[in-house]
Amino acid sequence: MAPPRSNPVTLDASRTLFEVLWWHAGWALALALMAGVLLLTEQGTGAGVWGALALGVLPAVGALALEAGQDGPRRLLLLSSWALMSTLACGLTGGMVGPLAAWCLSPLAAAAVLGGGRPLAQGASLSLAAFALVTVCQLAGWVSPPPPGGINFELALLGVVTIALGLASALLLSRWRLNTRNEAQNAANADLHAILFRQPHLIVTFDANGRLAGAYGLPPAGVDSDLLFDKGLMALASEDERPRLKAAIAQAVRDGAALAAFAPAGRPDVWLEADIRGFEGGRLIATLRDAGETHQRELGLEAARADAEALNLGKSRFLANMSHELRTPLNAIMGFSDIMRQRIFGELPGKYVEYADLIHDAGAHLLDLINDVLDMSKIEAARYELSFERADAREPVQAALRLMRLQADDAGVQLRGLLPGQPLEADIDRRAIKQIVLNLVSNALKFTPRGGLVTVSVQALAGALELSVADTGVGVSETDLARLGKPYEQAGDASQQAKGTGLGLSLVRAFAELHGGEMSIESRLGQGTAVTVRLPVLPIETPAV
Repeated sequence: MAPPRSNPVTLDASRTLFEVLWWHAGWALALALMAGVLLLTEQGTGAGVWGALALGVLPAVGALALEAGQDGPRRLLLLSSWALMSTLACGLTGGMVGPLAAWCLSPLAAAAVLGGGRPLAQGASLSLAAFALVTVCQLAGWVSPPPPGGINFELALLGVVTIALGLASALLLSRWRLNTRNEAQNAANADLHAILFRQPHLIVTFDANGRLAGAYGLPPAGVDSDLLFDKGLMALASEDERPRLKAAIAQAVRDGAALAAFAPAGRPDVWLEADIRGFEGGRLIATLRDAGETHQRELGLEAARADAEALNLGKSRFLANMSHELRTPLNAIMGFSDIMRQRIFGELPGKYVEYADLIHDAGAHLLDLINDVLDMSKIEAARYELSFERADAREPVQAALRLMRLQADDAGVQLRGLLPGQPLEADIDRRAIKQIVLNLVSNALKFTPRGGLVTVSVQALAGALELSVADTGVGVSETDLARLGKPYEQAGDASQQAKGTGLGLSLVRAFAELHGGEMSIESRLGQGTAVTVRLPVLPIETPAV
């Protein structure tokens, strides 16, 4: 991005045009007066003299036609007309020994009126060219003889006076323009200094050692201006903060920009920010501003983040401890209900057998929920560790399918497994793989109506183990799809959400990431859902030597 620029100080173009036109009009008027004098006093004026005077007026008329040469090509054309006029006028009146030889300087005078270095160089070159051309023509005998007697004197006086006045007025005009431009520049500089001194930040220029060269603006709270000017920028920071500021200055020297925040000496309650930039000649420029509010906001955000992490860690530990505490009485409930179901101490009357089955099933369901909460708590607390081993990836998948077969039959859903015929060796945690399949199949059965199909497939694809569970269920909306995979988030209606904790997919994602893999979900309302887990756990085959 280009740096911001201010408008340069320039003269009014219309005023400059007015001045140039008046100069040319004055030249034409002088020649008109001379023509009047000749008409009144000299009866024998030749055609060459009248032709020279007519030629002298033509550049002034050309200035009006060309709008005084306000751009480069028109300026050059105007100056060229002056050179041509002076050459022809000199040739008609005796050449270099004639009365109008001084007119060869007219391109230079016109260039001085136009102003600028380039027109002056062009005017000087054209004047030299006019002198040279007239000299060559005179040596070749191509010029007219000088006019006789008094006419020669009058024309000589006209030539000298017009060129002298033209050059003098051009020089005076150039000097006036220069003074006007300088005054405008000084006024602009004064305005700039006033703006810099009144702007709300402190801008300082200094060298690589921190020695101050200048300061502009209002110093923020905590900045000792006298100390800053006497000792430099480094003295402004406290002892503990100086290494940070020194490193920022070194970075700005090296890279052209740096940002440093520090507490000034003796003011720990104040926080300053220095935005440092490289400057011309190895100098540096910095903007100092009060960053106390920003610093307090950052400290507040950091404290809030630490509190949130502490609360989250406390929650995870609480859930892990509570899960352990709940398991003990739950195991007793399930154990005694299992004894009753197996009638170890004899037959049970009537409804008690059904009650024992319900107690055992409810306990098993509650144990599954507790295990999910416990696993998620360990994962969030970074206490869950996988036990990797080289194993056939089909085995934990088949074990999960066997466990879910009865639930699928009760739900009236067909459960199909598509597994490779050959062993699929992989470095996996058997329990985690089994839990992934159990959670995915359980979710699929929950959202698939009776008569539907749930397909579990396992394959090696592109160097990774790919587990996929697809169903023909109700599908998930785009709104719910964005929330799935987050802890305790559920999709579906209230009756479906009441069947779990919302940890199933989040555990699948966590187990996949612990294996270095990922989980992806594709779903459409009314068309079913497909969840794919890709794990980079296949062994790398070493080519035979």
